[in-house]
Amino acid sequence: MLSCVVGVEPVTLSFPVLCVVSRMLQVPYGGLDRDRPLIRLPFTSFAVGTVLLPLTGLVACLFISLMYNFEDATYTHCRVSNYLPSISAAISRVPERYIWRCCIGLHSAPRYLVSVAYFSFYRGRFARRLPELLLSGLALLCSLAENSGLLLLTYVSSTETYNVHKNGFVVFIGSSLLHMLITCWLWHVIRRSYVNPEEVTSYRWKVRLFLFNVSCCLAAAYFFRRHNKYCETGGRCPGPALCLSRFQRIRPQRVQVCSV
Repeated sequence: MLSCVVGVEPVTLSFPVLCVVSRMLQVPYGGLDRDRPLIRLPFTSFAVGTVLLPLTGLVACLFISLMYNFEDATYTHCRVSNYLPSISAAISRVPERYIWRCCIGLHSAPRYLVSVAYFSFYRGRFARRLPELLLSGLALLCSLAENSGLLLLTYVSSTETYNVHKNGFVVFIGSSLLHMLITCWLWHVIRRSYVNPEEVTSYRWKVRLFLFNVSCCLAAAYFFRRHNKYCETGGRCPGPALCLSRFQRIRPQRVQVCSV
């Protein structure tokens, strides 16, 4: 049985491995002692650790790429100087790819459970409101698609199967933005119906993070277009005719897509 707190109300799921009681994770014994907790872990610490895994993996991959694979990670056919490798380049080499895959694998499993937990929370709040209930189901699908897209672009690098990696990236970004938009609307409805300080704070943070995410995506799109249009120093992919990946020289019609 898994039980977690979303907002201020506990949400209970039927999973046989973990149990969360009063914001604490408890792993039960087997047999006669199954009700005795073997491990206690605050749910807040568990959530923070899960969220920090991708950031930790990304920093480690960038550091290793800069220290040991700088020329290879920032290489372009334009022969211009680059300051940092793209994310795709940083996570596509050895041992960076294994560090990134390990962190994302550990990060993704709890996210599937949290997605279902949020849906249970919304279903309880919007049991008599059909539009919001349908949006809750759509939010669940977007969350699952977002996590699956992240796994796809992680375990299929751009240097292995480029089209699969690109499609995983598109699914990840699109479902992430849609999921955050739906989530903000659902919590806007919750805030109007329930006057609770914790839920109001949660709603405000969700809106801030959504706006920050949209800003980052717009900036990435701008730099992507600029890097592919102009052959400038510091650009990851300065020209569509010149910026061909060294792994794709046998297919000169394909241009490398850059991630910021």
